[in-house]
Amino acid sequence: MTQTRPNRTLGPGHDDFWAGCAAGELRIQHCNACDKHSWPVVGDCEHCGSTDLRWQVMSGKGKVVSWCCFVQDYYRGVMSVPYDTIMVELAEGPIFMSNPADFAYDDITFEMPVEVTFIDAEDAAGAFKLPVFRKA
Repeated sequence: MTQTRPNRTLGPGHDDFWAGCAAGELRIQHCNACDKHSWPVVGDCEHCGSTDLRWQVMSGKGKVVSWCCFVQDYYRGVMSVPYDTIMVELAEGPIFMSNPADFAYDDITFEMPVEVTFIDAEDAAGAFKLPVFRKA
C-alpha cells in the first residue's frame, strides 16, 4: 500500500539520493578528499570543504540512537498522527532520520539493531521509494 508523505526535497544532489532509493540502495555522499560521509545532501564536504564527493552505497545496517512519537499535526493531515520517528546511526557512521517499519515506539530500545527497507510512498511530485528501518 502506498503511503502519502510530505513533499520531498528534489533537485541537484537530492535527485541522486532518490534514484538510489528507487534502485533499493541507501546512498550517502562520501568525500574522496577526507574519506568522511556527509548527510544530508551537501554541495561541499561538511568536514573539509572539498567538492570531490561521490555517492556511496551504505550497508543499510545501523542502530537506533534516539526516537520520539509526534502527536502534533505538523503536515496538516498529510500523515496520520501520532507517528514514530527514529534516529539511526548507520554502520558507516552517519546519522539518518527515518521511521520504524513493523515496530512501534514501545518496542524501541537504545542501540537496537535495524536495517533499511523501502516502502512505496507518494508526494506532490509522484511515487517514490522511502527508506525506513525494520528490526535486524
